[in-house]
Amino acid sequence: MTDWTGFLSMDLEDRKGRTVAKRVYFQGAFKVMRPIYADDSGQVCYYLLNPGGGYLDGDRYRMEISADEGSKVTLTTQSATKVYKTPKSLAYQETEIRLKRGSYLEYLPDPLIAYQDAHYKQKTVVHMEHGATFLYTDILTPGWSPSGEKFSYDTIQLVTEIYWDGMLGVFDHIKLMPQQQSISDLGFLEGYTHLGSMIAVSEQMDNTLLDELYEAIQANESDFTFGISKLAIPGFCIRILANSTQTIERILDHCHTIISEKWNDRSPHSLRKY
Repeated sequence: MTDWTGFLSMDLEDRKGRTVAKRVYFQGAFKVMRPIYADDSGQVCYYLLNPGGGYLDGDRYRMEISADEGSKVTLTTQSATKVYKTPKSLAYQETEIRLKRGSYLEYLPDPLIAYQDAHYKQKTVVHMEHGATFLYTDILTPGWSPSGEKFSYDTIQLVTEIYWDGMLGVFDHIKLMPQQQSISDLGFLEGYTHLGSMIAVSEQMDNTLLDELYEAIQANESDFTFGISKLAIPGFCIRILANSTQTIERILDHCHTIISEKWNDRSPHSLRKY
């Protein structure tokens, strides 16, 4: 597959304590904003842009990111990823991330909103060396439909693979097909409408952090349910089911703050876009 609607490639390196892009290339309906440095830590933030406003029938996107030793980077999106009706061919996004030892990368996109008759597939593959850190979140949100039905999209499929020194350490596969599954039932969304996830991989992970995250999530008074699990490699996964994007965002932001304070000795800066 080489005919991409949008393509983005970026190589990052540490240059005297400051993370910079040594190479950036993009074409089509995929762009990246200029780097943002919120403090003197040297960590850089890039906003990924889709000037088309949403994913349409047959759209194909690919992103390639590499981070050299000592690089510290946050990747986020300009706004929610909106997937519209795809009557002929699904919309597809493919991401490949390579992290060298001692690098730190956060990939924190805004929610994915799937509208009526949308069919979307996403594949994210991460190759990590020992000593690297990877933090990833996503939120799945049902979009508006003329009938008012909450689950009017066709399919949402998210595949995430994380390789740890060349060995597959995480394989995560979410597939929601409302027209063929009773996704509000037990084993799927269990009566909720929104799904949030966080995957973190780092050798800094320990049981004390898991206990702190569990207690912080449990203290939230909103209507939701959640689970937290250790991975086969150093790291954990959190799943949250709720009835609003804001509830999940608030919980994930709190978890992000706890993790950043533990692993980076500082609180993360707000990524608010509005």
